[in-house]
Amino acid sequence: MILTDVDYYRVVEPLFEGARVILSYRGEKYSPEYIQGIAGSAFRIGGICPCAPTCTSAMSTAELIKLLGYECVEYPITGEGLNTEDRLTEMIALVQTNIQQNRPVLVWHAFTNYEWDVVCGYDEDAALFYGRGSYTSHNEYAKADQKRTVNAAPNLGAIFIGEKFEQFEARTAEIAALHEAVKHAHSLMNADTQTEDKWVFLEGLLCYDRWVYDFSRPTKERTGGDSYCQHIYSSTHRAAAGFLREIVHNYPQVTTQLSQAADHFQQEASILASCQSLIGWQTAVGPDVMRNEQVSKLLSQARDQYKQGIAQIEAALAHL
Repeated sequence: MILTDVDYYRVVEPLFEGARVILSYRGEKYSPEYIQGIAGSAFRIGGICPCAPTCTSAMSTAELIKLLGYECVEYPITGEGLNTEDRLTEMIALVQTNIQQNRPVLVWHAFTNYEWDVVCGYDEDAALFYGRGSYTSHNEYAKADQKRTVNAAPNLGAIFIGEKFEQFEARTAEIAALHEAVKHAHSLMNADTQTEDKWVFLEGLLCYDRWVYDFSRPTKERTGGDSYCQHIYSSTHRAAAGFLREIVHNYPQVTTQLSQAADHFQQEASILASCQSLIGWQTAVGPDVMRNEQVSKLLSQARDQYKQGIAQIEAALAHL
């Protein structure tokens, strides 16, 4: 059984776009940019490391679903006191039941790697799931063994989205997202523990500063973290521009500030996208002195656009 006309991921992002895809199928009209905005992912940068887009989130996927007013059941496969084999069997059955009820399901690591994917079909005889993922085809559904998820550890299993139980408070969520964007940009997390020889996880401008610095070194090699973050942040920060332009009419007293912030995030995203040919997944690891110098300059420019975008949001919040 396969549900048809389930949207593909419009934003390359691991946590929240899948929820948007499912709710869109169920009749909600939220844009991809709006969901990235209220979830906070449109404004975040962390690491730089392969796990950064998932572990520097402003909220969990379940929290976003509940924020939008929907019931939400998390169904992890691994954890204290859980029998993984039994939980997996139960999860597969529940996923199939939900699809029979015309409800796609979020499944961890179903088609991509360590991300929430949308399962919207299954073949019981072939033991396959069908659906969408952040970097799967926009045309045909992805397909994979329905037990593929168990290869991820820890395993988050599935998230089942239930009925809508309350109205979404848009203005509250929008302003909260703007405050969180500013707070994140100026995060000092781990700032007092990093040294020349000790890598620590950083967020916001401090993370950007170190990314610029890392590529200023001729010996820097391109890592999976560089490629993954470049891919994700060039997409999510483009969504930041769309989110701000979508909500600007709701805040006429700060139209100029929010519009200018959107322009800065658009520029930042474009600069990050231009780095794909230099540090994308298909590029050489290096080190490459000329490549590193070019990337460092581009990241510095992107960082400045990000900083100016945040400054405009701060200016807007002063009037809200």
